[in-house]
Amino acid sequence: MPFSPAHFTTERRLDDGVLERDFVIDGIPGTLWTPPTTPAPLILAGHPGGLQSMHPRLEARARSAATSGFATATIELPGSGHRDPLPDVDHARTELRTALAAGQPVTEDIIDRLVLPLVDRAVPELQATIDALLTLPDVDGPVGYSGGVTAIGVRLALVEPRIAALGLFAGSYLPRATLQEAREVDVPVHVLLQWDDAWNDRQRALELFDALASEEKTLQANMGGHTGVPPHAGEDAGRFFARHLSVALPQ
Repeated sequence: MPFSPAHFTTERRLDDGVLERDFVIDGIPGTLWTPPTTPAPLILAGHPGGLQSMHPRLEARARSAATSGFATATIELPGSGHRDPLPDVDHARTELRTALAAGQPVTEDIIDRLVLPLVDRAVPELQATIDALLTLPDVDGPVGYSGGVTAIGVRLALVEPRIAALGLFAGSYLPRATLQEAREVDVPVHVLLQWDDAWNDRQRALELFDALASEEKTLQANMGGHTGVPPHAGEDAGRFFARHLSVALPQ
């Protein structure tokens, strides 16, 4: 099937030699980081939306991945940043915050209306991103997915055969439909769980790990909240991707 190429809009060389380039694919903005030595296997970096506000964290993740020989790409989530709003999703997000502020449970209906429309839109966009970036001379397969939204990563691994490894950040609300999809995901998986994350349904995250059909799956649980991920957790995730994306880590 024909696909749109990446149109690069900016380019800058970071002090560690990583090349950072902003791009647009079918009107969707994103950023690609490539290490000094290429071609490099590609990791898609998931995030909760808002490329501009998330840029420092995404850049730090990409620079860390580059030290292990990976290229990293990310795109803006549907309804986030300067993309067209999704009123139904925004309404569900408001309902979620209202329920949390009132100490009420977050219903399955709210979770479905918040997450599933993002999954339905984002996954084909990520597949188009893979199509475009794998044509570049400095990007190569296989491809991994790292981060959140968790449900997006699960769906992508289910429908996209080029995803060879899946790293999930268990820090977002998870529809029950995602648990069903996880039962068909068989690529290697590394799940990072912050035990005291107030924005994470710990029990649902454990159910997800149990549901994943992967023969190799690892659950790494750390004490602390959403922003308390210890440095060694990132290093462990790097080793996971190095095993399954065929990159030799520096000694």
